[in-house]
Amino acid sequence: MIVVTGATGNIGRLLVAELAQAGQEIVAVSRRPSASGLPEGVRHAQADLGDFESVRPVLQGADAFFILLAGELNDPGDPAAELLDIAEEAGVKRVVLVSSQLAGTRSDTLSHNRLREFEAAVRESGLDWTILRPGGFASNSFAWADPIRTRRSVFHPFGDVALPVVDPADIADIAAAALTQDGHAGQTYVITGPEAITPRRQAEIIAEALGEQVTYVDLTREAAAEQLSQFMPPSVVEGTLDVLGSPLPVEQQVSPDVEKILLRPARPFGDWVARNLPAFR
Repeated sequence: MIVVTGATGNIGRLLVAELAQAGQEIVAVSRRPSASGLPEGVRHAQADLGDFESVRPVLQGADAFFILLAGELNDPGDPAAELLDIAEEAGVKRVVLVSSQLAGTRSDTLSHNRLREFEAAVRESGLDWTILRPGGFASNSFAWADPIRTRRSVFHPFGDVALPVVDPADIADIAAAALTQDGHAGQTYVITGPEAITPRRQAEIIAEALGEQVTYVDLTREAAAEQLSQFMPPSVVEGTLDVLGSPLPVEQQVSPDVEKILLRPARPFGDWVARNLPAFR
């Protein structure tokens, strides 16, 4: 049995569907009392990674455990090692953690301290572990959906700074491999898209898919900070803008890990747009 946390999110929803299609027994975990749209045969369980004890009964009988922290859970909490102890006591043998590329490239960022704590706990757990470090998500472009629908415009900073954004479907595919196949224990995989692409070019790809013009408005850093501060703490805002505006060379590189594991190139941004185009109409 595989327990998947974050089962209704951008990665978890795809992962649950893939594992179910492969015939795996799945428990899809979310903080909601119920979840709609789960594949037939998938059991839902309510639990919250902010409360490790709520996860204990869900893990009973599980062989593998997929850990995905929601954004607000990156704040300090109970020691991450306690969750891994609960998993081991429940009989879990294999754990896959979604971390972030920035946990490795920017070791001084406060916003990723919790993920680094979880990485250390996973490595020291004694379980078979795999850590996934994705770069920026293609699905972050959902933040543009409303202005594109209503004004056919995108408001975003650093329009000509390219990063290799990753399709969450590729993260799900690699997670499925690590959860169900041998050969991934003790590995840390960096997951990126197939090419570095600018926000301006992303907007153009959405416009091409819509068959309509979309105007790109390049925000100043100050304007972008004000926008992001509506749903991010100040330290996270500044760190995010540092990455978007002044990425390190390694953060602009395409990782070989997707092709190495999946034996195919990473999905391009246009593939993600094609699957999610209704959000922008």
